Amino acid sequence: MTDITPAEKDGKYEFTISYSERELLCEVEKEQNILHVTIDKTLHADLKVNSDGSVEQTEGVPIPASTVEYIKKRVIG
Repeated sequence: MTDITPAEKDGKYEFTISYSERELLCEVEKEQNILHVTIDKTLHADLKVNSDGSVEQTEGVPIPASTVEYIKKRVIG
């Protein structure tokens, strides 16, 4: 059985990030342990939050590790 109970901090987040030397809008929807990321309304990726708190990219356009860490910090803390 799949647990679909909202996890802590689930929801939608919007903030700007520095990506490719530009400030771009980053939209993140957190569902359980998955972060659905959209950058500049054109780049899409999914990030998985592991049980140890680390984050890894599972799908989409490759995102630099520093950007993944920044997204993690903004959404998870």
